[in-house]
Amino acid sequence: MIATLLYAFSLAIDVIMAEQRERTFIMVKPDGVQRGLVGTIINRFEQKGFKLVALKFTWPSEELLQKHYSDLSSRPFFPGLVKYMSSGPVVPMVWEGLNAVKTGRQMLGATNPADSLPGTIRGDLCIEVGRNIVHGSDSVESANKEIALWFTEKEVIGWTPANEKWVYE
Repeated sequence: MIATLLYAFSLAIDVIMAEQRERTFIMVKPDGVQRGLVGTIINRFEQKGFKLVALKFTWPSEELLQKHYSDLSSRPFFPGLVKYMSSGPVVPMVWEGLNAVKTGRQMLGATNPADSLPGTIRGDLCIEVGRNIVHGSDSVESANKEIALWFTEKEVIGWTPANEKWVYE
């Protein structure tokens, strides 16, 4: 009887945790790829306990980047941003976990590396805003939009890592 109740409680907790988990879109930019920082960035997210569910190595078209950064299209730096982002390969990824968007942004640090704290990816690994090595979604809504733009449904893989019970209560 007690074992049955504990099992039911455990299942209920799993359902609650699954509802609070979300996905975020993280992309290593051309400067991060050229500097060989892809593994370092992946390692930071894995060490935090997030689960990688999609990843690719690609050279994006200007058209794709214009869609991705469409919210910035009226800004004066937009043409240069698209040109820069299409200048080399990038590594788009989807990470999953509890509060993945907010925590991912905190891990990246401020958009301007000069404003990023030590211990953040940008605070530790870059100097200028125009070469800030990585993009991260700023909301769950933008994460969903970015994930759908860069990945097909079949490319985002649902799976359970063996260490999940050691990361989440």
